[in-house]
Amino acid sequence: MTLHCRARTGAAALPDPAPSVLDTRRDQAFPVLSKSEIERLRRFGTERHYAKDDLLARAGQTTPGLRLVLSGTMRVYPHDDPGRTINVHGPGNFLGELAQLSGQPALVDAVALSDIVVIEIPPPGLRELMVAEAEIGEKIMRALILRRVAILEQNVGGPIIIGRSDNRDVLRLENFLRRNGHPHQRLDPATDSCARTLIEKFQVEPNDLPIVLCANGDMLRNPGENQLARCIGLTHAIDKEKLYDVAIVGSGPSGLAAAVYAASEGLSVIVVDCRSFGGQAGASSRIENYMGFPTGISGMALMARGYNQAQKFGAEMAIPEEVTKLEEEPGACSYRLQLASDQAIRARAIVIASGAEYRRLDVANLADFEGSHVHYWASPLEARLCLGQEVALVGAGNSAGQAAVYLAGQAAKVWMLVRGNGLEATMSRYLCDRIAAQPNIEVLTQTEVAALGGENGALDTVTWRNRKTGSEDCHPIRHLFLLIGAAPNTNWLAQSGIERDSKGFVIAEAFASEGRFPMQTNRAGIFAIGDVRSGSVKRVAASVGEGAQVVAAIHAYLAATGNKQEAVNPSLGAVHA
Repeated sequence: MTLHCRARTGAAALPDPAPSVLDTRRDQAFPVLSKSEIERLRRFGTERHYAKDDLLARAGQTTPGLRLVLSGTMRVYPHDDPGRTINVHGPGNFLGELAQLSGQPALVDAVALSDIVVIEIPPPGLRELMVAEAEIGEKIMRALILRRVAILEQNVGGPIIIGRSDNRDVLRLENFLRRNGHPHQRLDPATDSCARTLIEKFQVEPNDLPIVLCANGDMLRNPGENQLARCIGLTHAIDKEKLYDVAIVGSGPSGLAAAVYAASEGLSVIVVDCRSFGGQAGASSRIENYMGFPTGISGMALMARGYNQAQKFGAEMAIPEEVTKLEEEPGACSYRLQLASDQAIRARAIVIASGAEYRRLDVANLADFEGSHVHYWASPLEARLCLGQEVALVGAGNSAGQAAVYLAGQAAKVWMLVRGNGLEATMSRYLCDRIAAQPNIEVLTQTEVAALGGENGALDTVTWRNRKTGSEDCHPIRHLFLLIGAAPNTNWLAQSGIERDSKGFVIAEAFASEGRFPMQTNRAGIFAIGDVRSGSVKRVAASVGEGAQVVAAIHAYLAATGNKQEAVNPSLGAVHA
């Protein structure tokens, strides 16, 4: 099934977009490698010949890897808009983007304009050249990233979601794809004739919306995230016989940092996450106090860099995959992670980096509005829904401050509800000052949500109460943001024998003690890092530091148990950041 409809994503209502990366950095997105650079890359691939009009890539289908052009030309174009050309590749150009780094399906089509000769470099060879040929690898990696950015900017490729923009399942699917850095498009049947035609063609009932059209031709009716991930090729079968050096549960800042350092030092690594990479940090609209980014960076951009970097060094990603059980393998110095998909992962060491889950308000009908009118992060999707409206936000930490400042640029007014006496004790100074400078943010201290009003899943009013006086105010508000901290995501450890504190955080001391390695739990070979660890500093930089620190402990554990594979010794021979 081929669909030639251009999706509307609601962007027209927002301010004019910034220039595309293809306008500002086209030379970097489509570099031309020199003859000497091409010769250095020959050993990583195999020469292949294609005839004129051969299809070299098709959206939704897996390709053999990156194709480096030796002679001839090919045209790259969107699958749903074949008349539009993204680029014409000639000698020295290469076909591919981030999907080819991990062996995922292509997002665009490509056809040979003439007889063409290429070097096909499969994903393992591509990752190998990134390390072995650092300068050329840097050029290629930058191009792959910029191409994915351009694809996301222009809504090229990926699945098409058909449903109303404010539908909770549409938002759920859009957020899932956005958080995984995967392009998509949306057609709203209320405003788009193409969407209505498709609904009639497939005889879709209103209760079946949204539907999703995948690039491989499959149609899904209101799918779950795992079903959608399988359809677009995000997930892959896990080798049940392979024994990894380390399996990392969670892909937030700490998990990704551990993956980068472990994989770069030669350990075989797999990262598992039940939803998307980035954790809560990935949902942050802007992080301004992370060292090295004086102008700030979005949480998604920062976490995507770590995700791509880990894959560059060979870390495998199993996202989304949910771990349901952790158990020791009988008679072996290894562990087994049982997944909800009935697959299993075997590893010599386990790193628990499962982070925390968003806390919910104790309001009776909160669930009626979650996903469509009650939100736990502030991304462009939520900003689109709130444009020109008044919104309420509950919270007093840095995440709440960042969200309030971001929303103030889109909403008519942001009511910030704070249970305490002010922001200063819980929020960074720069955010306090920025909030004070926004004319459309009003901070109400000693205030809590008392009630939510609305029908049929649509929020109409928010009532809040002053905790000192008991007085209540009811406001016509359709979107409520909750950034009130998080609880440890450790329910999956219930039968594992891992010690946790009274609040559910995993007990693992930062320093070696009583025969334990740093960050090790009460079970040998199982470590805990980041927000899930009891006593950890709940900051992005601290989590990244723990991710780096735990790798040294894993090396020591594997060496002590005689389980260590050939790997780089982090204390010898190289300078480590």
